[in-house]
Amino acid sequence: MSDVSDPPETTAVTFCATLLDEWVRAGVSDVVLAPGSRSTPMVLALAAEPRLRMHVHHDERSAGFVALGLGVATGRPAVVLTTSGTAAVELHPAVVEAHEARVPLIVCTADRPPELHGVGAPQTIDQQQLFGRSVCWFADPGVPDAATSSTWRPLAAEAYNRAVRGPGRPAGPVHCNLAFREPLVGEVGTLPPGRDGGRPWEQPVVQADALLDDSLDALAAGLAGRRGIIVAGAGIDDPAAVMALGRAAGWPVLADPRSGCRIPTESTISHADALLRVPEVADRLRPEVVLRLGALPASKVLGQWLAGLEVWQVAIEADGARFDPDRCLDALIAAEPGAAAAVLADHLPGGPVPDAPAGAESWAGAWAHADAVAAEAIASALAGQSEPCEPAVARDVVRALPEGSTLVVSSSMPVRDVEWFAVPRTGLRVLANRGANGIDGVLSTAVGVALAAPAASTGSGKAATAVLLGDVAFLYDANGLLGAASRGIDLTVVVVDNDGGGIFSFLPPAGFLPADVFERLYGTPHGVDLVGLAAAHGISSRVIDRQVDLAPAVEESAALGGVHVLIVCTDRAANVAIHDDLNAAVAQALAP
Repeated sequence: MSDVSDPPETTAVTFCATLLDEWVRAGVSDVVLAPGSRSTPMVLALAAEPRLRMHVHHDERSAGFVALGLGVATGRPAVVLTTSGTAAVELHPAVVEAHEARVPLIVCTADRPPELHGVGAPQTIDQQQLFGRSVCWFADPGVPDAATSSTWRPLAAEAYNRAVRGPGRPAGPVHCNLAFREPLVGEVGTLPPGRDGGRPWEQPVVQADALLDDSLDALAAGLAGRRGIIVAGAGIDDPAAVMALGRAAGWPVLADPRSGCRIPTESTISHADALLRVPEVADRLRPEVVLRLGALPASKVLGQWLAGLEVWQVAIEADGARFDPDRCLDALIAAEPGAAAAVLADHLPGGPVPDAPAGAESWAGAWAHADAVAAEAIASALAGQSEPCEPAVARDVVRALPEGSTLVVSSSMPVRDVEWFAVPRTGLRVLANRGANGIDGVLSTAVGVALAAPAASTGSGKAATAVLLGDVAFLYDANGLLGAASRGIDLTVVVVDNDGGGIFSFLPPAGFLPADVFERLYGTPHGVDLVGLAAAHGISSRVIDRQVDLAPAVEESAALGGVHVLIVCTDRAANVAIHDDLNAAVAQALAP
């Protein structure tokens, strides 16, 4: 323990080193640092801590999303550190996304000491409860004092344990506001003693799934023998168990790509949005019961169809979060969806069966047949597409990535095109920032995911990571490219460049406003040279002007390793037309 007579700078650095040591013991492996002066004690402690990977980023806003991406990819909190003032404010978008998406994150903001507040000191703002209700926990321990060193490890343990999921609460961001006095430099002193054997100060309490046999017997009895569907969204811990439940119950699985269930099986339904746009099909495939697992897919058509069903609907979600904007759930179970699915399959009358039960063709088979017809109609309609179009871009990116890859998909149109048109496959993890559904920070999130990529069989020895996003999202987060070329990551950036906000062409203002007014307010063409922008960051890029060239380009980029930008130019008006054509082709193919 540091002596109380130690100089303040040594006490501050030792305090920071203690926090870091405790976080390493708990499982933290990465810290994202946005440089600044007031955070110097923590920076010096980081420089002396070889067990942590430190990622330096010039832009605080981007740094927050890099840390978010690390948390999304690993399930463990990364630490993000900024100096005081507006630098700390820049973290707010990432904090909000982490809160809404239940991503563990430890946010450390340096602060001025109390005597510098309210007197006009530079880079000094009120950082108390800076992120409001968007954090799981807030701590402001005050200026480090050696006399209170016995509290340092418990503070770090509390921050980590509040960031990860616990009984009755989800994972999310925590905020540690750390005030430091000058002088800010110093050496790491002797740390307060920790638990023996390198154990963390306090083990996080893990919530056991209280799946009582009697309650699951009752639920299973309510599912058995009825025409039902499983809607599988993001947040499923065991996709194989979900698919096994679908087989056991004889139910189709409407699989969001983010669920891990979008794999080639007889139960997998991958074109629900297109099917449910056909009124006769939507009516014919009405279930008697709906089981929702994880978050809701992006499809508004699917959401509206579910909301209009006057049937029993039950959701199973790990944190008990209610993904129910239309208020149509009858029951909500807080449990790991995959684990619950496995137990439910065992509790179905007669037990689980290896294949679809006899007679399932009348229900699950009807869904499978409709989905196969839709898939063929979409494939045929896209087969003759020579110029790039956005549904084909989504399909080709998903298809071309090697086994073991991760694809980060932007909100707005890319996540929808992947959900609506991508063909089922194995060996691909799909992630998206759908907590707040924003397009900010997508590129930086992908950088964080790539930093967390494990070793795999690609040419560079790492698992390939790709991100599919639009040009506005790319420009919005262009600072995500800062230093990307030298971070040792493998990242393929596929930018759909339609010179503006493509999704707005699908929304009511497009038909309501005069064309020139719509372009100025919603279309917002930017005219930026994206090739030049990538070159400014020392990153190679290529413009794809033929659809047939995209998949080979993605394959080549993944094999080469490093960071590459592929720019696919499309037209916003033509994009609306091709979506209409694809839906019309499905409707025609399914016509009686």
